[in-house]
Amino acid sequence: MLKSPTSKASHKKSKTDALQSQTSNPKLTPAYLFNQAMLARTRIYRLFPPTPLEFYSMPGDWRMLLKREDLSEIHSYKWRGAFNFISAKYEEAKKYGLVAASAGNHAQGVAISASKLGLMAHLFMPKSAPRLKIDSVARLGGTMVEIHLEGDTFDDSAKAAEEFSKRKGFLLVPPYDHELVMAGQGVLGDEMMTSLERPEVVFVQIGGGGLASGMAAVIKTYDPNIKIIGVEEEGQASMKAAFDAGGPVTLPHVDIFCDGTAVKRAGARTYSILKALLDDLVVVTSQQVTEAMEEMWRTARVLAEPSGVLGLAAARQYASDLSGKKVGVVLSGANLDFRRLGSIARKSGDPTTRQAFYRVKIPERQGSMLAFFKSIATLGLNICHLMVGQNDTEIAFPVIGFDGQPHQFQALEEILKSSGHVFSDVTARPDLPFRIAPFQPNLFKLPFAAILEFPERPGALSEFLERIATICNISYFNYVHTGEQVGRALAVFCFENRHQRKKFKETLKTFGPQYTSLPPETTLALGLGDQDESDDMED
Repeated sequence: MLKSPTSKASHKKSKTDALQSQTSNPKLTPAYLFNQAMLARTRIYRLFPPTPLEFYSMPGDWRMLLKREDLSEIHSYKWRGAFNFISAKYEEAKKYGLVAASAGNHAQGVAISASKLGLMAHLFMPKSAPRLKIDSVARLGGTMVEIHLEGDTFDDSAKAAEEFSKRKGFLLVPPYDHELVMAGQGVLGDEMMTSLERPEVVFVQIGGGGLASGMAAVIKTYDPNIKIIGVEEEGQASMKAAFDAGGPVTLPHVDIFCDGTAVKRAGARTYSILKALLDDLVVVTSQQVTEAMEEMWRTARVLAEPSGVLGLAAARQYASDLSGKKVGVVLSGANLDFRRLGSIARKSGDPTTRQAFYRVKIPERQGSMLAFFKSIATLGLNICHLMVGQNDTEIAFPVIGFDGQPHQFQALEEILKSSGHVFSDVTARPDLPFRIAPFQPNLFKLPFAAILEFPERPGALSEFLERIATICNISYFNYVHTGEQVGRALAVFCFENRHQRKKFKETLKTFGPQYTSLPPETTLALGLGDQDESDDMED
């Protein structure tokens, strides 16, 4: 068995007779589910053809067999299980109508199924569902779909859908915990196994478990020697909790970064199948997910949704064990809200480096920031954050974020200690993502506030500080690296006299960087007064 550096959830496989005793349906065995998947093929291919399986050579000398479910009509695999279930129960669905709950992708699968089959569907989605998915459901379903936004989580929506189904008598289309849904998703495994190349290891994401259980039943029937690794994000690991507890349990809270797999309680049927068939169950962090999203973009030029790359996120952690192997990975969805790209990019980073934040004591005077950066210049650290606000006339405490490797941070701390700097590692401080830099505007003398734009390259900030070191004091500076070619910072500079202030602005105009002065209403709101351009004259 592969050994995961991030997993604490490995387990031994159960016997099939134990599987039968754990489920309310005694027929639900891997063999039964495989047969249902073979029947499902005749239904779901009425809607769409198989999705491609693409091959990529990956760092670590392993070959990725990438199942491109993002290329389906709904940019997700969820249409498979939904259409199989609804097609198999068409007469009942036609008589009563459909209802379903989803964070987005299952709702899209039900919507397009209802539209193609001429059935009315009521779809319940959380109010926090990505707008992209809500709009897609409306587009795919057209007049055959009515959307109900209920609750803040999938589980809230699921409860509302179940109550609606009981009250109105509509057929409830389960998102994962039904053999027809599992079998429909399992056809994906059949496509993988009948392709030109077969995987030796398969990593598959788990939310409620429908995709993983269907694929595991099909793949293990074809070849029981193929390893199946289930993958969850650590903040929503409901299947791991079920494995630990001996059955499904309800998590008190789930992280919704991977919104497509954010399920508080694993399915009873999916649990029983996966307990019998998984070779391992691992968890990954949201940081590893964002790095896998970046890897997917570099490799296949696909902007996947976070849950869509859980399999790749886990495979990257196994890299040393995968050398020379063919590895199946499902790109399960690409319904990514474009507005999330900024926050996702900030989470990602070079996997060989990490970010660390230090709060450092320096003198509150002209040139002190430049002197500090010069003292550590030989380390080659990249500055990714800088936050400082003046709160004292003698000392300042900037918070500086660096991208680097562990040995560089160790060398940084040694330099700081040897030079007598008072500092602390504040990487885990919970307020850092909110970029709070307190300041006392009454300490600011002749302030000039602006948004700066300078080339995002090593040395650009130091060059700027070198030019202004003797003519101003940096009383406020708030910068974060965004990955763009241009870096932006909100800054306030203070001066001993108006002559210095005028010289500073002349320096900006001559050498850069590009800047935009803050408007009067903003500077007044910040307590800085009205920085009238006409007051820049010699004393």
